[in-house]
Amino acid sequence: MMPRVIDCLANVHFGEREQPGWMQEVRSNYFKGPESMYAQVDLGELIDEMDEQGVEKAILMYSMVKPSATALKFVEARPERFALAVNGVDLLRPVAALRELESLVRDLPVAYTTVGPSFWGDGRYPPTDAAYYPLYYKCAEMGLALCMNTGIPGPPIPGEVQNPIYLDQVCYRFPELRLCMIHGADPWWDTAVRLLLKYENLRLMTSAWSPKRLPESLIHFMRTRGRNKVIFGSDWPVLSMRRVVPEALALDLPPEALDNYLYENAREFFFGEEK
Repeated sequence: MMPRVIDCLANVHFGEREQPGWMQEVRSNYFKGPESMYAQVDLGELIDEMDEQGVEKAILMYSMVKPSATALKFVEARPERFALAVNGVDLLRPVAALRELESLVRDLPVAYTTVGPSFWGDGRYPPTDAAYYPLYYKCAEMGLALCMNTGIPGPPIPGEVQNPIYLDQVCYRFPELRLCMIHGADPWWDTAVRLLLKYENLRLMTSAWSPKRLPESLIHFMRTRGRNKVIFGSDWPVLSMRRVVPEALALDLPPEALDNYLYENAREFFFGEEK
């Protein structure tokens, strides 16, 4: 039977411009990806891959700094199949940036916003820094989920600020904030699981992680107390849906836990009562 899937992180903007050198190196040295990874995306081919793998909806990355014409075109053409994830909020000049974010949320189908602590400010600002506080408040006020990179990043940039332990204080101080750790939490998986147990509004997305590489401790958590806590994402085309959906189906998960992971947890967390 075809699974129900929401792919919560996909990239269609890579082919719009030449990627910087470090992105080229990450593709070749870290992900071992083909040249076509950063090619322009064809809507029909993406829809075909989604249909083939049971992906009902995909959330596309959209930058406030370099808006993606491709992502906007796909959302406009197939609004029932795509939503947006907005990144690029300037945390050091938050007033104008958050006004723009609020406008985007009002005018576009935005599922969440995202920030990567290692990817701005040269990795000098952990999530407990006051620079994040306006973003936390605004997301809580709007009821907008915030996704934050956790785990050591692939590129050669500082990774300590992505230790999920920083989110302990964030969740404590902003209990209304719906917060999701993305791109796994390696090598701090156990810390992430403890935080997921502790905070009701915290989730973890396995984007950019091959399901067959996920640690057994996380799989056990998904079978038991964490059935509503872990969310599927591919980071397509870094990892294709054709690869990661079959790997997810092969996990030793009960049917209900598998459906939660691939579909229901994302529907509830990012889309509320939308069916």
